[in-house]
Amino acid sequence: MSEEQELEITLRPKSLDEYIGQEKVRANLQILMEAAKRRGEPIEHVMLYGAPGLGKTTLAHIIANELGSKIRVTSGPVIEKAGDLAAILTNLEDGDILFIDEIHRLNKNIEEVLYPAMEDYKLDIVIGKGPSAKTLRIDLSRFTIIGATTKISLLSSPLRDRFGMVYHLDFYEDQHLEQILARSSKILGLDLNQESAMEIARRARKTPRIANRLLKRVRDYCEVKNNGQIDTPNCQLALDMLEIDMVGLDAIDRRVLEVIIDKFNGGPVGLGTIAAASGEDLATIEEVYEPYLMRLGFLDRSARGRLVTDLGYRHLGRKRVV
Repeated sequence: MSEEQELEITLRPKSLDEYIGQEKVRANLQILMEAAKRRGEPIEHVMLYGAPGLGKTTLAHIIANELGSKIRVTSGPVIEKAGDLAAILTNLEDGDILFIDEIHRLNKNIEEVLYPAMEDYKLDIVIGKGPSAKTLRIDLSRFTIIGATTKISLLSSPLRDRFGMVYHLDFYEDQHLEQILARSSKILGLDLNQESAMEIARRARKTPRIANRLLKRVRDYCEVKNNGQIDTPNCQLALDMLEIDMVGLDAIDRRVLEVIIDKFNGGPVGLGTIAAASGEDLATIEEVYEPYLMRLGFLDRSARGRLVTDLGYRHLGRKRVV
């Protein structure tokens, strides 16, 4: 694990009391966990979905900490064969949590094995092939699956229906990001004033992971350029050097908008065409850049493709050509 990854884990809250934002999700989880504790049962299977960096992995670890449970972490693409899943499930104990990131990338054969495991805590294993094949049913411990995805629409209905609770994590408000930055700065031993914290929060794409990442880059800049002292002018200079504007758009965000405007008269244009014209990966545009541009109202989506809105034109200082 790299130093950057270790630092990111250090900045994660360990309890719901430390977790900032997502009030409705927190309130529902608090009731879910408290009720399970009183009954002496594992919590129901939980699905968390939302854009990258909003705290899905953090919430999974918080749930495990609050319940005093062990957590096993894996991801959809890693589980390639039914035997891989069987090895994981048979090693779980009562009350353990299995966190599956990118759960929408599980293949259908794996899902078929998962259904009885989630519903009845049974694992059906097929031994042999052809007419002589036999099915062996193994009892499993009572565990909880927490799934995380950025694309809940790609989950099959049978799998989605087996989750007792489904929570949507939304983008954060600037004041919540400011609180997160204040907490992170204390952990990092930084003297961050409120004005600088708000400057970073405004440019953090309403995402805690990005806010913490920008805080570390501002720290590095001020270490070199201002003897480690973080002040608002140097904070602005650091963020400008990263080409992040006042609403959090970076060079790629602006390139996506400019490609649609300059090459396709503002749209509508298909996502694949935008990716080819901008030189960016289609999945990255769809999962990372498009949701934020739409959240700001700079990009719209129609049946014919993506369009830059009047707000998008104004932000770039451009005029729509009719």
